[in-house]
This record gives sequence, C-alpha cells and structure tokens, in this order.
Amino acid sequence: MKKNQSTKIAFVLAGGGARGALQVGAMRALLEAGIHPDLIIGSSVGAVNAAFIGLHGFSDEALQALESAWIAAANAELLPPNPVWITMRVLFNRVRMHPYHRVKDFLISQGVTPDLHFSDLQGIQPILVSSELNSGQPICYGNDPSESVLEGILASAALPPWIHPIEKGDLFLMDGGALSNLAIETAMLQGATEIYALNLPYRGDINKKAHGFGPFWSKLLSAVVDRQVYLEMELAHERGIPVHLIELTIQPPIPVWDFSQPQHQMDSGYQQMKALLTTQMTSSSNLVDRFLRRNSISRCKTAEQMNSISKSRQED
Repeated sequence: MKKNQSTKIAFVLAGGGARGALQVGAMRALLEAGIHPDLIIGSSVGAVNAAFIGLHGFSDEALQALESAWIAAANAELLPPNPVWITMRVLFNRVRMHPYHRVKDFLISQGVTPDLHFSDLQGIQPILVSSELNSGQPICYGNDPSESVLEGILASAALPPWIHPIEKGDLFLMDGGALSNLAIETAMLQGATEIYALNLPYRGDINKKAHGFGPFWSKLLSAVVDRQVYLEMELAHERGIPVHLIELTIQPPIPVWDFSQPQHQMDSGYQQMKALLTTQMTSSSNLVDRFLRRNSISRCKTAEQMNSISKSRQED
C-alpha cells in the first residue's frame, strides 16, 4: 500500500489480558495487506505487543517471534485463574511466587531485559500507556529514550491483584486500561494522521442477568471501557483523524487470565482482520455513529428507553 509522505499511521492496541493474542493475528493480516505502522501504542497487554514490535520491528520474522512468545506464555502460568484466591493469598502473604515476578521473569526471557532502554529500540517507536492515579492522567513511556522498556511494560500492565501498582516518586502507576484502554487520544498527541485501533471488547462476555461481585465488576469495567472508547473516537472524529476501529472477539469468551489458547486466538484474529480488509473498513467518519447505535451511549436516555433497547436486542 503506497503511503503519502505526510501520513503517519499508528496502530493502537487495547488491553484485554490473554486476548491480546487476537491482535497478533490481526497484525499479520495488516502486514500481508501492506499496512505498516509508523508508531505503535499499547495499553496493558497491548503494551506488551507494542514493545515487542518496537524491539523486533514489523516483519514476518518479527511476528513469527511474537507468535512463539505467546505460545511460550501458554506454558508459563503467568496469571493465576482465580482473582479472589490470589488476592487473599497476597493479603496474607501466602504466595510462594507473586504473579508480578512470573510476568517480569517471562518478559526478561523474551529479551526485555532490565538494561533495555527505549533508546536501544531501532525499529518502530512504541508508546506504552500507564494510568497515573494521583493526577488522574494517562502517562506515556517511550518519549524519553532513557526510560526502561521493562518498567514501561510493567507500569502499563499493573493490574491488581496480579501485578501491584508501581510507586515511583509521587507517581502511582497502574494498568493503562484504567484511564485509556484503547489509547486513540495518545496516538493523536503523538502526531498520528491515521489510526488502526485493535480493540478487545468485553461486552460479549457478560451475562446481564447474573448477580454477585464478579458480574458487577465485569459490568463496571465493560461500561467504563466502552465509554472511554466512545469519547476518544468522538475526539478523533472532531479533529478529522480517520480511525479504523477493529473489534476483535473470540467465542466462546476467554477470560483475561487464560493464556492456554494462543494459537486459536491468533488464527481468529487473522481471519477477522482479513475479512474486514476485504470488505473495506469503515473509518471514524461514520464509525462513531455506528458505535453509538450499537452501544446505545450517544445521548442521555431514560431507564425506560434503555429497557426498550435491551428487549429489542434480545428479540433480534
């Protein structure tokens, strides 16, 4: 694909835990289509994929290495499957090896060593997004070449109870998804003129009739993340920046901690992206309206209106 010299293409990779493997397959389809990024931005697991591309480049060989890393992760037991269980064991100091150390050791085994700085990356510029809770603002690793790549990944993926937030001076850093799970605004601030946003939506995983703390937490996270995506899509639309929103899903849904099926997800992500490319993706000029219609978040509605929308979806 020929690119205008003034065009700056950004890939924006959302957080979503183990479902980040979907992005790997999607990027292979983009590579085959000749769509190459000038910068790559990630939150949470998206930051892991972005850092890997920054380290190895965007090529067939690099994606093969990233695929191999995801297959290796399947055998590493990076995140224990029961968040409540791991929380209690952390609180009572009953964890033999904290998940933070597992994740850190795994990243080091994949070449993200403690002495690796952003200045050492010679390929596509990665920007890793973390949430700074004291100021309530997202912060970016990657613009300062002296910063540690390993610290940037861990700060972007610091999702309790698996990985503790990082305290650095006056900063309190946690998972980038807390403030910007699909960092479209960050891409614009970095000068992107066209954005491919690889989202990993949660909404299909939720049983709307389920009760209890777990379902409540899932509904809350899904609502917050969907609202973030809408606002950042709207911002891009107002600024005239085209955004190709790619919503990668997997059925049946895979929990964020289940890394056991990377090949299945990479194949699915590839097929979904190929299908979108062959039907020509819609950019942000009407994606915002379509996103609003699907999620019913465009205007402030009454409870009765929302119930009516929900019933019509169920009938469909």
